Amino acid sequence: MTHRHDPIAGILLAAGSSSRMGQPKQLLDFDGRPLVRIAAEHALAAPIDRLLVVVGAAGDAVAEALAALPLDIVVNADFATGQSSSLRAGVAALPAATGAALILLSDQPFVTPDIIAALVAAWRSGGGPIVVPVYRGQRGTPVLFDRVLFPELLAVHGDQGARSVIAGNPARVTAVMFDDDQPLIDIDTPAEYQQHRGRQ
Repeated sequence: MTHRHDPIAGILLAAGSSSRMGQPKQLLDFDGRPLVRIAAEHALAAPIDRLLVVVGAAGDAVAEALAALPLDIVVNADFATGQSSSLRAGVAALPAATGAALILLSDQPFVTPDIIAALVAAWRSGGGPIVVPVYRGQRGTPVLFDRVLFPELLAVHGDQGARSVIAGNPARVTAVMFDDDQPLIDIDTPAEYQQHRGRQ
């Protein structure tokens, strides 16, 4: 790997229709801020060079929730076909000089800037082209992909996101261990929302 000093971009996937929640979970108030804004602010507080937010369902409202933040909005008109369409839209919008992309989700408010910084540090120090967090033994997100894998990300289809790319390249995965399982929490249902709000 010869480009470990190249820029890193974050791709925040915020286009889903939140069918299990019954309303756009990206916009749920989580201790005074929409979930998507928390995710974006955490990413922007980490050592990345650019943040792209992929919107689809409730796209205008999601973009409004991110007002005044230094990021770029990418519109995915095909969001209903699954998460992979948002992943492809984000990767396709990356600047040509991007050395790696960090794929973030909008419903995980406990993924902190320090977690993101640790993944970035692992890649910059020569880790594998895929860097994943492991929270008390369980692999989670966000996941960082070196640009050598961008073609594979652009070929992903369905609602699995980048899991197939990770599974297909086990020898190229570097794991960063965290002694905390709170970052695994995502907010998919009304019950989960009520359970976890107020824990920040």
